[in-house]
Amino acid sequence: MTKTTSATKTMPDTRHPLDPLSEAEITLACDLLKKQKKLSASTRFAFVQLEEPVKADVLTWGPGKPLPRAAAATVFDTKTGRVHVGIVDLDKKAVTSWLEHPAKQHPYGQPPVIIEEFFKVGDIVKADAGWRKAMKRRGLTEKDIELVQVDPFSSGYFDREIEKGRRLVTAVSYWRSDIKDNGYAHPIEGVVATVDLIEEKVIELVDEKEIIPIPKTKRNYNRAAYPNTRKDIKPLDIVQAAGPSFTVDGWQVRWQNWSFRVGFSAREGLVLNQIGIRDGKKQRPIMYRASITEMVVPYADPTANHYWKSAFDAGEYGLGKLANALELGCDCLGHIHYFDVPVADDYGVPTVMKNAICLHEEDYGVLWKHYEFRNDTFEVRRSRRLVISSFATVGNYDYGFYWYFYQDGSIQHEVKLTGIIQTAAVAPGSGYPWGGMVAEGLGGPTHQHFFNARLDMMVDGAKNTVTEHEFIPRPWGRDNPHGNVFDTTSRVLARERDAAREADGRTGRFWKISNTNVKNSVGNAPAYKLAASASPLMLAQEGCSMRSRGGFATKHLWVTKYDPAERYASGNFPNQHAGGDGLPKFIAQNRAIENENIVVWHTFGATHFCRPEDFPVMPVETAGFMLKPNGFFAENPAMDLPPDKNAASVTGADGTGGGSCCS
Repeated sequence: MTKTTSATKTMPDTRHPLDPLSEAEITLACDLLKKQKKLSASTRFAFVQLEEPVKADVLTWGPGKPLPRAAAATVFDTKTGRVHVGIVDLDKKAVTSWLEHPAKQHPYGQPPVIIEEFFKVGDIVKADAGWRKAMKRRGLTEKDIELVQVDPFSSGYFDREIEKGRRLVTAVSYWRSDIKDNGYAHPIEGVVATVDLIEEKVIELVDEKEIIPIPKTKRNYNRAAYPNTRKDIKPLDIVQAAGPSFTVDGWQVRWQNWSFRVGFSAREGLVLNQIGIRDGKKQRPIMYRASITEMVVPYADPTANHYWKSAFDAGEYGLGKLANALELGCDCLGHIHYFDVPVADDYGVPTVMKNAICLHEEDYGVLWKHYEFRNDTFEVRRSRRLVISSFATVGNYDYGFYWYFYQDGSIQHEVKLTGIIQTAAVAPGSGYPWGGMVAEGLGGPTHQHFFNARLDMMVDGAKNTVTEHEFIPRPWGRDNPHGNVFDTTSRVLARERDAAREADGRTGRFWKISNTNVKNSVGNAPAYKLAASASPLMLAQEGCSMRSRGGFATKHLWVTKYDPAERYASGNFPNQHAGGDGLPKFIAQNRAIENENIVVWHTFGATHFCRPEDFPVMPVETAGFMLKPNGFFAENPAMDLPPDKNAASVTGADGTGGGSCCS
């Protein structure tokens, strides 16, 4: 194992402009805000992250030409509810911008729910007399009540007077027999508490007259719950005796022909910067910045416990703030390089997330192969890919964000979805019309997961064009006498409104991001193809709150003219926002995007109908996309791979192996 020591120890004058904030920089930024803005002890820091320099300046930057370092902080006062966004110049040690976000005015919007509030909500709810009465109506004793798990959930927005301009969470509850019991096996249906986090009280309580019995069967998932594990699994070791093929210098990664910089933000989590590839002697850019800017999980159950659930896990919680410490030999296998990431806690105090990002290589089967039987030429090359990943746990769900780099020039992003599904108690003898039954008395609401990738494209240069292509059957005729011809269509997406598009599996619709200012080896524009699956889109009706707030999930593709202020698919403050922000608002400007500095936004996801096999912990489901070179290279860029056979591979018969492909 190799392990990053501390990427924050590099001297400031040698740091790259896109390196994440160091512990010292976080301390400086938060201390300056506290002092210069006279912040009270009731101030909390929702997000503290690098304020990235101007893109044009970064592209012309070189060692010895330091750019100003700045930090951006979203802060709020837990007593007054006032919200500010501050920018701190770390070189000048000055707060250069201090803007109040009008959280009490339409269209509202709040900073994310912070970790401190997760714990505070349980105390507030359990102190409420109405809630305790509702628990006792369901047969719970005082001892039972103390063990109840209270889950705070972002409240959404439904245009009710009670929610306008307030900082709210909505809480549902789960019975537990002991502190280690899996509460999601025991939902308490029909009781919902809305909590004002500033007033620190329950402002609305739903206590439905009909009492649905609490499922009491234990469905735990810890090691003690499964003492008899399988005995027929032998070790599968991934050994790189000569070390890995990648190199890491601070936050810079190089692997074979690839290079990129690792970034991280409190909201997005893992960020990749300045992705490029060496082609012969030339270093060619592909993307300036890539990240997952938002996700939303709308639920399809109209009952009191569930209809309002539509978590925006990046903007309402922070994928970076909730990143996991990854475990060697469990989350990642092989020769691992971990990145420790400095972050600010709720109080503006720096802490280091150990092992927050994992980098390793893995085998990926056959890359290319051909056997020419006429002259007995047999060649095969195995594929290897570089993996960089991070995991975030947001309440009940766990999300793994994986970027893969391939030897043929392809880039893939994959989200691994696991964790525990939301559950609903079902009355004995009744069915569950809003999803699937996962156990006796226990239903799993049908829901959707949508992710949005922001891809700041830079294919062979700053100005790119997006074209849409489809495969269309040609009618019978003189130019198709045998009926076998089909055509490939092409059209330029010239303006932003043209480029709000949906995938179509029937026609194989795809999009190319090309540089029309450059010619490739066959006289066309070099390009990368966005290979998008025809994944579902938001199924909530027009006029539905979650559809208005999560408008990015209504299209697979969006293209905008680059604007550094347009960072997030759902806008800056999706928590309790009235809707209409983010991508639908961005493209309303209808700016020209042909041969411009553009950003490609791709929405992808899955619709989840729950099944018994998804409980007590859901096996990984995946969703994602690929970017594949399309006329970017003159030939298969993996032709120069060495013909080495894996010497450690053995047969079951005689244990022999090794050699050269394919002797």
